[in-house]
Amino acid sequence: MASPHSDALLNDIADYVVDGQFDGNGFDGDEAYGTARLCLMDSLGCALQALQFPACTKLLGPVVPGATMPGGARVPGTGYELDPAQATFNLGCQIRWLDYNDTWLAAEWGHPSDNFASILMCADYLNRQRDGQGQRQGERLTVRDVLTAAIKAYEIQGVIALENSFNRVGLDHVILVRIASVAVVTHLLGGSRDQVRDAVSNAWIDGGALRTYRHAPNTGSRKSWAAGDAARRAVQLALWTLAGEMGYATALSAPTWGFQDSLLRGRPIVVNRPFGCYVMENVLFKVSFPAEFHAQTAVEAAVRLHPHVTGRLDQIKRIRIETHESAMRIINKTGPLHNPADRDHCLQYMVAVGLLRGSLTAEDYENEAASDPRIDNLREQMEVTEEPRYTRDYLDPDKRSIANAIQVEFDDGKTTDRIEVEYPIGHRRRRTEAVPLLREKFRKNCQTQLSMDNTAQLLRVFDDPQRLDETSVDDLIDLTVGPAAG
Repeated sequence: MASPHSDALLNDIADYVVDGQFDGNGFDGDEAYGTARLCLMDSLGCALQALQFPACTKLLGPVVPGATMPGGARVPGTGYELDPAQATFNLGCQIRWLDYNDTWLAAEWGHPSDNFASILMCADYLNRQRDGQGQRQGERLTVRDVLTAAIKAYEIQGVIALENSFNRVGLDHVILVRIASVAVVTHLLGGSRDQVRDAVSNAWIDGGALRTYRHAPNTGSRKSWAAGDAARRAVQLALWTLAGEMGYATALSAPTWGFQDSLLRGRPIVVNRPFGCYVMENVLFKVSFPAEFHAQTAVEAAVRLHPHVTGRLDQIKRIRIETHESAMRIINKTGPLHNPADRDHCLQYMVAVGLLRGSLTAEDYENEAASDPRIDNLREQMEVTEEPRYTRDYLDPDKRSIANAIQVEFDDGKTTDRIEVEYPIGHRRRRTEAVPLLREKFRKNCQTQLSMDNTAQLLRVFDDPQRLDETSVDDLIDLTVGPAAG
C-alpha cells in the first residue's frame, strides 16, 4: 500500500517487480513464458540483421574509441565488450533499427522488446563478473531469469500505455522503455523494493524525448536509436540508485513540478489494470514485413492484390485504403519522403511497394529502391480514410485488431476485390500461424552474421524450452558473438 506521501504507481511497480509471480496466482505462466521465448528469439534475430546497415553500425561500440571493458557485457554479433550501460545502448540500437521487433498498440504505442537490451546486457555483465569472482554456477542468471524480467518489463510498459497517450502531448513512447527497464534491471542488479521505487522515480523525473524525429519535416534516424538511448539511461539510473542515490516520492504528482503537471498538462497517469502478464500474452510480432505495425495488415492486403494489378499499373485510377485513427495520425503521409526513416512510417509508401513488388523488405526503404518512379505514381492515386469500426476494434481489449482494407479501381470502372485484413500474422489470434515463420525469420537473421554452426546451435537451444530456460545468459550470448558467417 502506498504511503500518503508517495505516488502509488511507484510503489505498485516496485511491489510487482519484486514479488510478481507467473506460475499461479491467477496468471497463465505457460503462455507468458512461451511467448517470452519467442520474443527473445525474435529480438536477437532483429539485432543481428541490423548489423548489415552502416547507419546502425556507425553508432556501435564505446562512446570514446578504444574505451572498452574487458569482462564487461558483450554486444551480440560484434566483438565489443562494454560497460552494461553502453552495451545496452548498442543492443537497443540493433533490436530497434529496422522496425522489425515486436510491438504494442494502445493509447500509446511502443516496442516492449526494446527492454531486452538492458535485461540481456545487465545479465551478461553480472554473470561475467560473478564468474571472475569464482561464484557457483547456481548463482548465475539463466534465461529463465531474463524471461521473468522481460514479462515484467513488457507489462509495465504496456499497461501504462493502455490509457496514457504521451504522443498526444508530443512525447515519444520510449519514456516507457526507460520506466520499465529501470524497474527490472534495478532488481536484477540486486536492488531492494525501495531502490526499485527510487530508480523508477528518477526515470519519471527525466521527462520524455520529443517525438520530433518521428514526424515530418524532421523524420530521421534518431527514431531508430531513441529506445536504445532510453534503455541505456535506465541502466545508468539503476547503477546510481544502487550506489546510494536518493529517490523522489511524488515525482509524478507534485504540484507544478511533478511529471503530470509539467508534461501531461495536469492529467494524471491512469492505470486501471493490475500488473500481471497480459501484455506478454497479447504482444504483436512483426513476422512478414519490416513495417510500422499500423501498416502490417495493409501491406498484407497489398501483397494479396499484387497479382491482380501488376500488369495494369498504368490503368489504375484510384487506390482506396480504409484504416483506423492511429494510422491516420502517424503514418498517413503525402508529399516527398526524404530517407528510410520517413518511408517506413508512410502507409502509402508501404502499400505501394506491396502492390508493385508483392513483398516488402528492409532494403525497399533505401534510396535506390525508393528511386523507382512507379512508387510515387501509386502513392498519388491513394485515398486514405478512417473506418470507425476499425478504430473501435483497435481499442477493444478483447479484440485489439489492427485492421486495414484496400481496393483498387481501374480506368475502365472495374475494381479488384476489397481485401480486408483485421489481424496481422503476429497477432495473438494468429500466433500458431506465426511461430514457424518467426523461427525461419530468426534463422535467416542469424545467418547474416553468424556461422552455420552457431546458427544451428542457437536454433537447437530455442527449440528446447527447458534447455533454453536453464541456459546461463552468458552461455547464450556466447553463441551470438561466435564465429562470423562466411
